[in-house]
Amino acid sequence: MSEQRQEEGGPSGRRVVVVGAGMAGVQTAVALREQGFDGTVTLIGAEPHQPYDRPPLSKAVLLGNAEGSAFDVDFEGLGIELVLGREVGGLRPADHELDTEAGPVPYDVLVLATGAEPIRLPGAEGVPGVHLLRTLDDAERLRPVLARQHDIVVVGAGWIGAEFATAAREAGCAVTVVEAAGRPLAGALPAEVAAPMAAWYADSGIELRTHARVERVEPGAVVLEDGSRLPAGAVVVGIGARPATAWLAGSGVALGAHREVVADVHLRTSVPDVYAVGDCASFPSGRYGERLLVHHWDNALQGPRTVATNIVGAATDEPLAVYDPVPYFWSEQFGRFVQYAGHHADADRVLWRGDPSGPAWSVCWLRGDRLVALLAVGRARDLAQGKRLIQAGTPMNPRLLADPARPLKAATAVA
Repeated sequence: MSEQRQEEGGPSGRRVVVVGAGMAGVQTAVALREQGFDGTVTLIGAEPHQPYDRPPLSKAVLLGNAEGSAFDVDFEGLGIELVLGREVGGLRPADHELDTEAGPVPYDVLVLATGAEPIRLPGAEGVPGVHLLRTLDDAERLRPVLARQHDIVVVGAGWIGAEFATAAREAGCAVTVVEAAGRPLAGALPAEVAAPMAAWYADSGIELRTHARVERVEPGAVVLEDGSRLPAGAVVVGIGARPATAWLAGSGVALGAHREVVADVHLRTSVPDVYAVGDCASFPSGRYGERLLVHHWDNALQGPRTVATNIVGAATDEPLAVYDPVPYFWSEQFGRFVQYAGHHADADRVLWRGDPSGPAWSVCWLRGDRLVALLAVGRARDLAQGKRLIQAGTPMNPRLLADPARPLKAATAVA
């Protein structure tokens, strides 16, 4: 199909198929209706469950404080066809069809929202007591493990590892976290910023072992490369996730270095009439001058609005919407609410606000006199104001910015 087809035709009578019934997929389907799309909308999910939100899985659902986290969406009332428990195995763009286990599914416009899948620990597949935490089924399998207060080894001190370790300690389990790098959050934050977070583990009664590589997992134990043997009634692996895009092999959809779908500024893929959104896709950021792959909830919430706008507006002469958000995420761990906005990779200056050994502090990253990223621990106002300043590109006064008693909005260059 030519690029021309993607820009022609009104919304009425057209069929949009969304693959993936997580946050990004559900929000795309809902946004289409909210923006007046009156064609057919079909949402296909691989899991049999009603579409659900993921953040509660590592908190309320895991601890038995909630049975589930289904989205409060009236799919039938919105005229969204919900197809659950169906795997999609391939895409044939020339035919405008998906291949599924129940037969081909035609589309006029396709949205890829298949999210990410957890990276498995090599050699641990099939070993009894080894768990991942990504799906509702994963959380339900882990809930009785926590209730029995097992000795638990968590592999990986990233965001999900910290959140699970927090929940496991709250449930009364003995928890050891092993991390191959020299600090927690090694892939997400610079060493000087992540360093204060290492103390949170001990403060919560959790043993954190850094520079600790897993040699093998046995039933009831984790053996490290240094010969240490850690008792483990259960092992939870949290070493990252990668885009769930293997099913697109041979489709012609361009994939990036991390196997993510390469989308443009309008969240269109390299194939006409196909968009991509959420954890499975990267997009070029004009604000940061590089392509971003954002595996966080807010990206899966914001991106669908751009996709829906561009699908609905494809038949008009209006310019297509550009997706260039200030990335944002949060994490609840060790009794702290941690928030991050922006992207710090090309920052040339770091400023601290507050004492990192205390309960509330922030870190600001600057490029020149512009705030490009901010990490806030227990300082929600810093995050809210900082995100707006990043969005606006407001010049900052570094001297004022470093004063934790001064609101961020009062630390601009003109303050």
